[in-house]
Amino acid sequence: MSHPNAYLKNVRNVRCGLVARTKILLVLADNFCSTTELVNKTGLSYNVVMYHLRLLYNEGIVGHKGVRKYVWLTTSVGQTRLI
Repeated sequence: MSHPNAYLKNVRNVRCGLVARTKILLVLADNFCSTTELVNKTGLSYNVVMYHLRLLYNEGIVGHKGVRKYVWLTTSVGQTRLI
């Protein structure tokens, strides 16, 4: 079962991508995380996490804070789609 926000408008939604984005979104639903923390908590590689974070960022589902070390979080758009 995929997270509702894992489906993106502008990309082809293949199963492995939906699974990766679901893992990322479930971790971000609990709290803010750095990319390294997401890698450790999801078990995905750094490149996979960054790829999907960029896709989610371009769709407006996640955002980031910080200049040198990003802390990722779900945006209001990403949170409202859960309802």
